[in-house]
Amino acid sequence: MISSLTLEQASPSRYRADVLVIGVYADGTLSAAGRAIDDASKGRLAALVKRGDLEGKPGSTLMLYDLPGVPTPRVLLVSLGEKAKFGDKAYRDAIKGAARALSTTKGSTAAIALSGMDVPERSLAWKVQTAAQLLADGTYTFAAPGVRSKTNGNGAGAREIALLVDEEATPELKNAVVRGQAIAEGMAFAKDLGNLPGNVCNPAYLANAARTLGKEFQLGVEILEREDMAKLGMGSALSVGRASEQPCKFIVMRYNGAGETAKPIVLVGKGVTFDTGGVSLKPGDDLDMMKYDMCGAAAVFGALKTAARLSLPLNLVGIVGAVENMPGGNASRPGDVVTSMSGQTIEILNTDAEGRLVLCDALTYAERLDPECVIDIATLTGACVIALGSQASGLFSSDDALADELLESGTRTGDRAWRMPLWEEYQDQLKSNFADMSNLGGRPAGSVTAACFLSRFTGAYRWAHLDIAGTASVGGDAKGATGRPVPLLSEFLLRRSDRTAART
Repeated sequence: MISSLTLEQASPSRYRADVLVIGVYADGTLSAAGRAIDDASKGRLAALVKRGDLEGKPGSTLMLYDLPGVPTPRVLLVSLGEKAKFGDKAYRDAIKGAARALSTTKGSTAAIALSGMDVPERSLAWKVQTAAQLLADGTYTFAAPGVRSKTNGNGAGAREIALLVDEEATPELKNAVVRGQAIAEGMAFAKDLGNLPGNVCNPAYLANAARTLGKEFQLGVEILEREDMAKLGMGSALSVGRASEQPCKFIVMRYNGAGETAKPIVLVGKGVTFDTGGVSLKPGDDLDMMKYDMCGAAAVFGALKTAARLSLPLNLVGIVGAVENMPGGNASRPGDVVTSMSGQTIEILNTDAEGRLVLCDALTYAERLDPECVIDIATLTGACVIALGSQASGLFSSDDALADELLESGTRTGDRAWRMPLWEEYQDQLKSNFADMSNLGGRPAGSVTAACFLSRFTGAYRWAHLDIAGTASVGGDAKGATGRPVPLLSEFLLRRSDRTAART
């Protein structure tokens, strides 16, 4: 883990650290920092680069040792890719590559020279914030007490990292470091919750996590139990968790950074802590991945932690419907009809389309908060994975301005979303002969009809839905939660807070 991440105005050719990171373009062109090192080494760096040992792909690295005239014993070259194509992605890839190399180096102190890594249409503050976030996130390891007895790694890796810039380290630039670290901290929180096994991270665990977060940052925390949910008429959400021995929890977390009169931004997270599919049982392959069905809730926790850490001048409310979807004698059956908190009735055609049954009651509850806007985040549909893969989250919204804000926030952070249609014609697929609607629209446009279902409960406010089924976690050898879309949500909140600060 990084113990110190600082910003310094310094010349890379004179800076003393165990490792110095400089950028090199694929054709061998040196960055400004690289030219300074080349001058100090009397051309030795350029000669080594010409040998072609450094691959051209952005993020590739090559460690050099004991360059003459350079006080740093190790110089890590990181490829920036083709100079003509250098942009947001190549910059992020370069920083990620540096982070990977620094995590295993023998040196404990490092410096990354940002001079010469000029990203078109991006400010130095953006570069600093992005680097701080990626470097801090790059050191993440899952080491939950009681789950893993041994942690990965052998103690190697840079623990103190300085970002070197040419100009004065202004308050704005220093704040960019703090922001990047806070986003990474929120991502780590979301990853930890997502990576916990289902026998640990159940609805009660999420409720306790909310209480702990509340104590740390003075958040208002309210936990509604099954009986409280029943009194509110949350028959839809309760139908999902009624066969589980783990009682449902409805979690409300309030962060007040803008006074009592400001309308809150409400984040709603799907918190299905394990999803068997219920009576509509899922196939056995990769069923262990269903512990990640609460990553929408984890993202809400992570975004709230980032906002609270930065003391953003906003009012936020995080809502999590925490349930476990299990088969059993008391489980919901296909064909059952339940009544949602809104009073609308729902025919359950498939018990594995359960996330929307939880979210619809949470979205109805959000109306009583008189929100500025509501964003729900959910690993909702496999159809979204088929449509967009793991690169982009699906974005659905009936509000163009809100959608544009979220899309831009995703682009700025590399945590991208892609807007999907939410047309009235798709609503016909949710018709039911026995209730106001069904919970399933069939195979065609499955992610769209799921969003259309949710839209029926959001008419009173500005609303957007993020389907993160393809982006919240990865499988295979790298299996784990990604922390997405905490960067997107955090950037959205930061931009909102900056506008608020500018007005005051």
